[in-house]
Amino acid sequence: MPIRRTLAAALAVLALTATAACGKSGSPSAGTDSAVKPSGYTVKSGVALDGSATLAAAKKRGKLVIGAKADQPGLGFEDVTTNTRTGFDIEIAKMVAADLGFSDSQIEWKTIDSANRETAIAGGQIDYYVGSYSINDKRKAQVSFAGPYYLAGQDLLVRKDDTSITGPESTKGKKVCTVTGSTSVDQIKPYGADVSTFGSYSSCVDKLITKDVDAVTTDDAILKGYAAQNSGQLKVVGKPFSTEKYGIGLNKDDQVLRNAIDDALKAHEDNGDWKNAYDATLGRSGSPAPQPPALERY
Repeated sequence: MPIRRTLAAALAVLALTATAACGKSGSPSAGTDSAVKPSGYTVKSGVALDGSATLAAAKKRGKLVIGAKADQPGLGFEDVTTNTRTGFDIEIAKMVAADLGFSDSQIEWKTIDSANRETAIAGGQIDYYVGSYSINDKRKAQVSFAGPYYLAGQDLLVRKDDTSITGPESTKGKKVCTVTGSTSVDQIKPYGADVSTFGSYSSCVDKLITKDVDAVTTDDAILKGYAAQNSGQLKVVGKPFSTEKYGIGLNKDDQVLRNAIDDALKAHEDNGDWKNAYDATLGRSGSPAPQPPALERY
């Protein structure tokens, strides 16, 4: 779902500065209000993936180039004042990088807009992409996906004291905001909502806080970030009415790398890193960590 960059200054509450393990060990520096911090990820040494052109190129240049979002608090956010990236997607990307043999300092981040993801992957501008990237057959015709690593769904963000909206069925006649061009529009309109659109989710959130709209709708993972950012004011309803499988996008022909990324995801789900990363990011919204979805290897 398309979104645009938000202002950095207002989002410092989620600045966890998740510096993953560098070299043999390490732990991320924390944001000022961090109760739960992302784990440090042990960087594997001597990683060899015979047949992976992507990894071979990354090792030759001495760094991984990872595509991400920069405007989703709690999920994939760049604080331009500190030049740091935080969020659940960022942690997932770092876990995978560590298992491929790359420390945090060996990652080059590139912000890629939703409309340009397939082009960036297929053109080799990035080695892989982690950024609320839903797996679907149309995209799989152009790129490959590891995962899914998170199961999202369209949900509603409301003011914390609002008990009138309990799910999509209760939005009839309510003012609901989402981003212009988003598929969320088509999925909420059948419920009779009075839908308005803006250029960014942050604009919708501002309208929600000032009571100009009654709810904001998009993927729950995105909404959880805004709920955490506005703790005490906003909440996620928690009644998703669509299914979005977030995957890691990579070159369509690099099956060796895809298998390695799937292995890395499984390892970090099993050792607790996945849940710890969730608790330290999206979990700040008050929504408990769900079970990771089953990997769909192919």
